[in-house]
Amino acid sequence: MPTPVDLLVKDAGLLVVDGGREIPGGWVALAGGRVTSVGAAGEEPEAATVLSASGRLVTPGLVNTHHHIYQNLTRSYAPAVNGTLFDWLTTLYPLWARLDEEAAHISAYVGMAELLMGGCTTSSDHLYVHPRPGLVDAEIRAAQDIGFRFHATRGSMTRSVEDGGLPPRSVTQTTDEVLADSERLIRTHHDPGPGALIRVALAPCSPFSVTKEVMTATAELAERYDVRLHTHLAEDHDEDAYCLETYGCRPVEYFEDCGWMSDRTWVAHCIYPDDAELRRLAAAGVGVAHCPSSNMLIGGGTARVREMRELGLPVGLGCDGSASTDHASLWMETRNALLLGRYRGGPGAMTARDALDIATRGSARCLGRTDELGHLRPGACADLVVWDLHEVALAGALTDPVEAWLRCGPARAWTTVVAGRVLVDRGEPVLPGLADALRTHARVARELQSAA
Repeated sequence: MPTPVDLLVKDAGLLVVDGGREIPGGWVALAGGRVTSVGAAGEEPEAATVLSASGRLVTPGLVNTHHHIYQNLTRSYAPAVNGTLFDWLTTLYPLWARLDEEAAHISAYVGMAELLMGGCTTSSDHLYVHPRPGLVDAEIRAAQDIGFRFHATRGSMTRSVEDGGLPPRSVTQTTDEVLADSERLIRTHHDPGPGALIRVALAPCSPFSVTKEVMTATAELAERYDVRLHTHLAEDHDEDAYCLETYGCRPVEYFEDCGWMSDRTWVAHCIYPDDAELRRLAAAGVGVAHCPSSNMLIGGGTARVREMRELGLPVGLGCDGSASTDHASLWMETRNALLLGRYRGGPGAMTARDALDIATRGSARCLGRTDELGHLRPGACADLVVWDLHEVALAGALTDPVEAWLRCGPARAWTTVVAGRVLVDRGEPVLPGLADALRTHARVARELQSAA
């Protein structure tokens, strides 16, 4: 007997199954949190619930590989918006020192709602400011409240300004505190099983905010528990100068010396490796979270995405922090990846399908989940997006719905499905607690920003 279908999404204008298969007029069947079958119009199975895509584009859910969700409490903060990366950080650290469990939970709840509206069905988050305990646990509770697929990364900073770093002492911890809480979070929350909604990775913030002892011990802990590693790397020229002065080598060499040159690792930004360093990263299987909007707003460089992909590096997308990018739309990041790729390399350097592949299969590679995320083949997690563009924006776009999706925006998620559950319907989050959450978020943000 055929597998009973919980949800059937049909009547797509185009169904993108993966980078190699597209089905005009296609449908996808979901059951038990998995894709059970896909096909062309006229072959649809019976289903308990049927959802019409009404001629719209249907894609796998987008996957966010780098974020700092708590920063949506300090979006577009006027004293910081025009500074360099280091100026921006030092301006905001004193505000972030007021983070508590309520702030972490409410920022995550609102941030995940925003991600869902932008077509994101899985997100990592890099929470590296820990002025109080329990902040990662609070984020995980928000993901569980919503039913969102979430990779929490336990960030850390141990090198304060008194120790030659950037952050104030109020947001740093000792090595023992970092390692003990990292192990606790893995043991408490990490689900290594297939289809997991919650996973944990370990993520010292950057070479200039933790000691070598933390970097090395974290890599050993990740190996012991078989979890992934994440950090910022080669993001800024000031980082090059800092590493040369402090460690006597460039950031990538230091990264390798700490035991991080591994296929369990993905890094954010990776803008300034030289050619030889890029080849070493590729040979090790290190992934890169490309954050195009953040790169442009901070005004620095941007990753050499085309060269990275040609070398075989896993390259995914990240929206980065909500106080640097000021939004959490993976659609916008995908569009900006398309634009930046073409700006750097010419019109043949990046297509809309390349950008979609980075946002789906590339991001899934970064998170170590190529088998079940980033595609809609049978057996994949039941995560998908039905996209909506206004008919005025689409007027005249007759030949290629994937190119039109990024070129003719703005696009929004009409329907977002995570693990077979509809979490955005007709463009609106299906979250009964959202109105209350927004009121709480506004209060917490005002309190946080009043610390200046």
